[in-house]
Amino acid sequence: MAARREAGARVIDLTASNPTAEGIPYPIAAIQAAFADADVVRYEPAPLGLPSAREAVAGYYAAQRGVSVSASDIMLTSSTSEAYALLFKLLADPGDVVAIPAPCYPLFAHVAALESVETRSYPLVYDGRWRLDVAKIEVALTPRTRAIVVVSPSNPTGWTLTGEELAQLNRLAADRDLALISDEVFADYAVAGPVSGGADGAVPVVATRSGGLAFSLSGLSKVCGLPQVKLGWMVVGGPAAVRAEALAKLEVIADAYLSVGTPVMRAAPALLALGAEVRAAIRGRLDENREILGRLLASLPEATLLRSGGGWYAVVRFPQTLDEETLVVKLVEERGVLVYPGYFFDFPGDGYLVVSLLPEPQLFSEGAAAVVEVLTAAVTTG
Repeated sequence: MAARREAGARVIDLTASNPTAEGIPYPIAAIQAAFADADVVRYEPAPLGLPSAREAVAGYYAAQRGVSVSASDIMLTSSTSEAYALLFKLLADPGDVVAIPAPCYPLFAHVAALESVETRSYPLVYDGRWRLDVAKIEVALTPRTRAIVVVSPSNPTGWTLTGEELAQLNRLAADRDLALISDEVFADYAVAGPVSGGADGAVPVVATRSGGLAFSLSGLSKVCGLPQVKLGWMVVGGPAAVRAEALAKLEVIADAYLSVGTPVMRAAPALLALGAEVRAAIRGRLDENREILGRLLASLPEATLLRSGGGWYAVVRFPQTLDEETLVVKLVEERGVLVYPGYFFDFPGDGYLVVSLLPEPQLFSEGAAAVVEVLTAAVTTG
């Protein structure tokens, strides 16, 4: 890809994850106006976040997720990645372990390593839809495991956590005295209907339905399609005493960094109000590109578009006799199309490609057609 770009050759990037670079319409004037509050020049240290911003996040949960969350149980962070770092500091000592899902976005091991925390993967299972197998999570646990991470909808599989699965997780966490960390950044992009394979009835906010200590993470990056403004948050759940202790300790940790900027906290109420417009545009883009990809793949029975409960990505399954690396390199060199090989996300074995559904539909259609053509040629020649 670097060679093509240096030569000025055309590139179709089907790994794109930045909505601000993919032609999504934004209410630019309204976003700019959100930062016009005169108080943005006033510094007010607030380790857990300004009350007005925390209340705005609570209002978002009530309006968009149908869940009542107290602003006092919300902590603001500069990003979801920072939220993980703070939680690993809170929950684990060096050498402790966090259980993470596979396949999954390759972030957790890096963030954990920076905190001197280890990770062990547990597999998501696909049998026509993605499922959580609690017995497989138990196998991944060690005496030093301190938390279980779930991502719902998962990136890139689109797996969504059901109420039954959460009940099993709650029992396991209680038996092992483990915290639950639920990454819910894609929750506003759930897929309804027959292609979902699990979005219907998905748990909207794990922290509000946990028996023990639990954390639900999200932020403006996905909720409003604004990764550049750097505002995330966590909802802390669990019994009152446990929840209060966790928040008190998180406040001490956050006070050492004070990373969340005043301007974005002041702008948060207005930005969250604008989010519905941006989310609708992104959802329309995802739906259109998912339909395009499904239609193109219908001509190749050897390949399957795996069912997804939500998110910004799609997973294509093809015969394991074909090498992912060879296909991905061929697409880059011959067609100028970039997709993810499955091994980037720890899929089990060969036979997976991952594509982003964010690119503009005309470009996406051209890139997806090239993917199907290269797959068809590979299947034909064996």
